[in-house]
Amino acid sequence: MAGKTEIVVVEDDMDEAGLIMRVLTLQKIAGSLVHLKDGEEALEYFFATGRYSERNIHDVPSVILLDIKMPKVNGHEVLQALKSDTRTKKIPVILFTSSKEDIDIAEGYNNGVNSYVVKPINYAALVTVLRELGLYWLISNVPPHGLG
Repeated sequence: MAGKTEIVVVEDDMDEAGLIMRVLTLQKIAGSLVHLKDGEEALEYFFATGRYSERNIHDVPSVILLDIKMPKVNGHEVLQALKSDTRTKKIPVILFTSSKEDIDIAEGYNNGVNSYVVKPINYAALVTVLRELGLYWLISNVPPHGLG
């Protein structure tokens, strides 16, 4: 679908964000990517407010890769906002984080996350994980009407 944002990456660490975006681009996993640098920017983007007030709120991504540990507004707060709003609750959200903490995993699922994935620490494993996520969420998964 031309022009549709397929993956939104919400990541405050610029090195990690750059690596994720580079892998997704080089592996041709998504045709359209957006990087948001923190939870505050993510909320503005998804709800078309602030610096994104001109964005069409109905133009939703196919999937969101969301970090947890971010300044201003953390990933759990973003997830909770997304899943509690009828306009955004059906967007698949993957918590893509370095946290293996049971409390983070439990809170993610309690807030309606679709998947929880711990970021691999080496490049080859990162490529494999992102390729598998892309294949599943962009190719195999059947989204609800109006999302895909």
